[in-house]
Amino acid sequence: MKRVFLIVLDSLGAGALPDAASFGDAAANTIRSISADQAFSADVLCSLGLGNIAGLEFLGRTDTPRAAHGRCAERSLGKDTTVGHWEIAGLISETPFPTYPDGFPKEILEPFERITGRGILCNRPMSGTECIQKYGEAHMLTGDLIVYTSADSVFQIAAHEDIVPPETLYAYCRAARRLLTGEHGVSRVIARPFTGEPGHFSRTSNRRDFSLLPPGNTLLDALSSAGLDTLAVGKITDIFAGRGITQAILTHSNEEGMAAADLLVGKNFRGLCFINLVDFDMLWGHRNDVSGYAAGIVAFDRWLGRFLDKLRPDDLLIITADHGCDPGDDSTDHTREYTPLLVYGNGVKPVDLGTRASFADIGKSVAGVLGVDAGIAGESFTGEIF
Repeated sequence: MKRVFLIVLDSLGAGALPDAASFGDAAANTIRSISADQAFSADVLCSLGLGNIAGLEFLGRTDTPRAAHGRCAERSLGKDTTVGHWEIAGLISETPFPTYPDGFPKEILEPFERITGRGILCNRPMSGTECIQKYGEAHMLTGDLIVYTSADSVFQIAAHEDIVPPETLYAYCRAARRLLTGEHGVSRVIARPFTGEPGHFSRTSNRRDFSLLPPGNTLLDALSSAGLDTLAVGKITDIFAGRGITQAILTHSNEEGMAAADLLVGKNFRGLCFINLVDFDMLWGHRNDVSGYAAGIVAFDRWLGRFLDKLRPDDLLIITADHGCDPGDDSTDHTREYTPLLVYGNGVKPVDLGTRASFADIGKSVAGVLGVDAGIAGESFTGEIF
């Protein structure tokens, strides 16, 4: 194989992990929740074998799956975008990132206020959309920044684009990122710009994530060091802090991400195209929007059917997720779930890959098919599919 396309359907969980109860997610199943919507369909995904994956039989099994199929368990201690993607790339996070159920302490906020010259509003866990409705008007009157968190390890800064232009907000996020290290090393600092008037605020597509540098080598480091291309689409470059990436294409939606994939599949490169489709998580999972999530899967599935026809004989396509975000549960937070695994390409045996012990099996397998000894975590499944 010369090219691997690795698509992460951000938050498309495939059922609660055995330890999900300790994360408050015992009943989580993102795919089950969205499949109950009357508009849901995933004919192409199911033809690949999505319904043949353990725990997803309710989607309908096929006797002739077109792809190898299975599910992955998460070994890292978390249910976060960063740890999920790092684990896919072969880096296990043994220690959970810090979270702040009571808000951030003064030792973080006071230096941040000095750097930005702005006060702080909120400073507690809250839904992002609820947060801007509650504090947006005060922010516009005072210029103070809305700082909030969630059940995940995140330091989020919301600001109206007319009060704090996005580039200024990004600079504030970079400053926060420099402060948030060591014991306060949250996994991500997130810029959350919004627009509108009081009572009618809405977040824009100018979100940016600022992650910690991965504490060890990843698949991206190994491939780029071997002289291969590592193309990052969407927030991949933010998640890995740009490390090990030879070309980054920032996108703001699933539609833009799929358009980038259509462009790149026609290009000559050798290596990995790593794609994150963020809307499943950002627009629908976190907002408990079952119908929106279901419609997003329908749109992806239709696009996927066309994309498969564009793949070359020496291409490999892997579809997975990084965590769950069940829009049908009571919470707006991520959920601790298995992730689906579909592996498609010329010569790939459509075998049942079972339950993989780690997301890292994906990275190990990608390294193997590209002929790189990566030295990362995981067990390759290449011997099972070829």
